Amino acid sequence: MLKLKSALLYTALTLLANTALADVSAFEALREGDMRKLNFHSDPQAASDVAFTSEDGAEMTLADYEGQITLVNFWATWCAPCRAEMPQLSDLQDQLGDDDFSVVTIATGRNPRPAMERFFAEIEVDNLPLHADPKSALARDMGVMGLPVTIILDREGREMARLQGDAHWNSDSAVAILTAIRDAE
Repeated sequence: MLKLKSALLYTALTLLANTALADVSAFEALREGDMRKLNFHSDPQAASDVAFTSEDGAEMTLADYEGQITLVNFWATWCAPCRAEMPQLSDLQDQLGDDDFSVVTIATGRNPRPAMERFFAEIEVDNLPLHADPKSALARDMGVMGLPVTIILDREGREMARLQGDAHWNSDSAVAILTAIRDAE
């Protein structure tokens, strides 16, 4: 059964490599399991230009990631579902992370830096950024209601899809969707 699913995903990826990004139905067809919660927009939406704090303390915006497909995850140290999905996001970064794709994690709300570092150390994540949105200004502007929320941005920095709640981001379905998006642009 696993070989059949892999073959179907591979076939879909091959077909999608030439699909225009505007045709989100092709990406939606790859959704399985909890990826069914991933909602694609029929037209990409402008992302927020509200600044947040980078892991080195500088101010930055989501526009700093333009030019690549970016999976933005809003999380918090007190969020149990965030703790469950963060290692999967780390694995996804290991699998797909390159000049064309990045997983970007932004702790929103009151998350002291030492608590953020301890959170990542406890779950053994060392390849994701410790960005912060301490006053939740970016999260509010992006319409984040509850945590975690994960948003996929296209190469132009526009929101193309959103998932409310936790998900298995290193699943075959998630990898197939994100690979198809990356290859379609």
